[in-house]
Amino acid sequence: MSHTEHPRSIRSFVTRSGRITAAQERALEVLWPKYGVAFATQPLEPRALFGRDAPLTIEIGFGNGENLLALASAHPARDFLGIEVHRPGIGRLLLGLEERQLANVRVICHDAVEVLERQVAAQSVDEFLILFPDPWPKKRHHKRRLLQRPFAELLSSRLARGGLLRLATDWQPYALQMLEILSATPGLMNVAADGAFVPRPPERAPTRFERRGERLGHEVWDLAFSRS
Repeated sequence: MSHTEHPRSIRSFVTRSGRITAAQERALEVLWPKYGVAFATQPLEPRALFGRDAPLTIEIGFGNGENLLALASAHPARDFLGIEVHRPGIGRLLLGLEERQLANVRVICHDAVEVLERQVAAQSVDEFLILFPDPWPKKRHHKRRLLQRPFAELLSSRLARGGLLRLATDWQPYALQMLEILSATPGLMNVAADGAFVPRPPERAPTRFERRGERLGHEVWDLAFSRS
């Protein structure tokens, strides 16, 4: 079985409905046609989606969209695709996109592994961002972690030559596992001079969660791998 066909019996997320505000619910109804992309089994055409040729960044699990909004505002010449399954976060991002009138962001509400397998063409992505994925700290849950060997190979196959994969986590055992998996993935090369972690890139604004962690003395580990 190739990595493009591995079964999705184990999900890396639990669909928590969470509290959704009336504004977020309305955004999902009214703004989805403008920014939303339906899951489909044929590869997306970024040019058709954004109406231009531009470097493409995909953020997997964008949470409440804070980072995505900041990046899209700061880089109008780049296109961004956000993948998230939690409706309140998507609603919040849609409200932010509309408020700022950003035309360079699209959103998919579906399992990221299936999106990458079916909907993202090989060597079509300039940058992947996976920031603070669920660490599933309990040993019996480790198999739920998003970053496993098959997924690392899938990410590598979807990156354009010279493309970049950026990750961050505040869970050290997961950081070390990511480092080990990605270092062994064909086609990926660690950007860090010492083959370990990189400083936080200046364009990644620390999340509220991260700032709180810093106050409590929690460390954050950033990784960056390029497609050789």
